[in-house]
Amino acid sequence: MSLLVVDHVSVSYGRLKALRDASFAMGEGETLFITGPNGAGKSTLLKAIAGVVTPRQGEIMLAGHAIGGKSPEAIARMGFSMVPEGRHVFGTLSIEENLRLGTGMRTDKDAAERDLEQIYAIFPVLKERKDKPAGLLSGGQQQMLVIGRALMAAPRLIAIDEPSLGLAPKVIDDVYVALLKLRDTRGLTLLIVEQSATRAMMTGGRMILLRSGEVALEGDARELARSDALRNAYFGIEEH
Repeated sequence: MSLLVVDHVSVSYGRLKALRDASFAMGEGETLFITGPNGAGKSTLLKAIAGVVTPRQGEIMLAGHAIGGKSPEAIARMGFSMVPEGRHVFGTLSIEENLRLGTGMRTDKDAAERDLEQIYAIFPVLKERKDKPAGLLSGGQQQMLVIGRALMAAPRLIAIDEPSLGLAPKVIDDVYVALLKLRDTRGLTLLIVEQSATRAMMTGGRMILLRSGEVALEGDARELARSDALRNAYFGIEEH
């Protein structure tokens, strides 16, 4: 059974159709990249899964349960965490206080403490500065913090919107090394929005290209990134 199923989902903002009849499925432990130009519907897709926006049509299933129309809190309790674009940290709270905000819906406090130690092991800079205000962290460190905070909710599926945005290449490498380590050690399923296909090619997994709100292309990330089909679909060039 697929962990996530998006079945003919459309989302509109007034007259603007941001997502059009999008369909795909994700298996447990899979890494799926969503790429495409600005305005393609990538962030809208994540918001629809998270319950931030309600689809106009279609159905979204998480672990076999329909989640369309449910609140973000209810969807989070079912095992979904999202890291939105922009690294929203609470700057006046300490790093550890930010991380512990992710445990708000958990009752397994001992397991939460173990998760905190695992996050510190993967992101040692956060442990070194755990009592410092989060607002003092660099952009890359803040990205690590918000990923850690999302993980503190003990999700099965984590969606990350533009994790590379505004970061230096070396920092991006560090973030992805940590993400893949978390995927392998915790059995996480990763849904990652990246405007550039380069990172998907370097990381591997599956990739979907959205264009004008529609799924224009789908396949192995490395194979697609090397092909003309990705470039043509990205820019709307029809093959003959």
